[in-house]
Parts: sequence; C-alpha cells; structure tokens
Amino acid sequence: MPDEAAAAPARVFFALWPDDAITDKLVRVATTAHDAFGGRRMRRETLHLTLAFIGTVAPQRIEALAAVAAAVRIPAFTLRLDRLRGLPRKHLAWIESASPPSALAALATELHTRLAAASFPLEASPFNAHVTLLRNARNAATPPPQPPIDWPVRDFVLVQSHLDAAGASYRCLGRWGLGAAE
Repeated sequence: MPDEAAAAPARVFFALWPDDAITDKLVRVATTAHDAFGGRRMRRETLHLTLAFIGTVAPQRIEALAAVAAAVRIPAFTLRLDRLRGLPRKHLAWIESASPPSALAALATELHTRLAAASFPLEASPFNAHVTLLRNARNAATPPPQPPIDWPVRDFVLVQSHLDAAGASYRCLGRWGLGAAE
C-alpha cells in the first residue's frame, strides 16, 4: 500500500530559518511587540523569513524545487533586523530591516526567476522581507524601538507547511548553503 502522506500534495515555501541564538532574539522582540500591539505571538518554532511562497505542489515536483535551490549562487550575508512594524488592516506585527542588504534581494530575485523558469507559479506581489511576530495585533501609534538583530545568513531552506486547528507546523525538506561572504 502506498504511503498516503508521501503521495499527498505539499504546501511549500523557501525561507531563511534562524538558528537558536537568532530565534531567542526574535522571541524577545516578539514579547516587546506583544506588550505594544497585543495579539497572538508566533510560536518559536515557526519564526522565519519567507523568500518565495510556492503553494501546493505534487510530491513529484519536490525534486524540481531542490534542483532550483541547488542552482542558486548568492554569497552569504548579514541581515540586520532593526525596525518593528505593524500593519493594522491585516492585524500583523513584524520585524524588518530598514536597509535590507542587496544580497537578500538578489537571493529572492534569483529564486523567483529560477522558480518561474521551472514552471512554478508565484504570487505577483513584491518581495517584502520580514519576520512575522504577531497575528491578531491591534494598531499601536508608535512601535517601541528595538535593539538590532544581526542575523548571519549562511543558508536557506525549503519548508513544508501543514495547517490544522492548532495553526501551522513546518518541516524542513532541504537546506542549501550560500557562497562565501563577499
């Protein structure tokens, strides 16, 4: 009998996934954000920065996604997350970079270009580099200032998302290193 879970379509995306030290810092900022905005904190194990959301794919297409990722040639970089933001109409709060490094945009652009060439449909919305910290947040006039988080980005991952009543859970399907920092 075939494995039904393996044969089921997968909901996937590419992301930057923080290590434990960066996750600890993000959790501290989420606590501060929660004090300012209220809402529901994202669970520690779900904190990430989405590079490209692919959506639902057939399991046979996972290998093609891995080939796309393996072809990416971007140097490692440091991402400084230094600005807490809220989006009242979507009831979200996140942390972002006031000056994102060009390598981050290059990584997202290269992924999107290669995914499109491999016939993976993507959202048409522009890339917005951020780590969501809160859902169901209320508007706060002035978010509290945050000490910057310097995130050394050395790789990116392909993640499978599973949604249920408890929220999203994620499973890493693959990890690809970036080149030596310039």
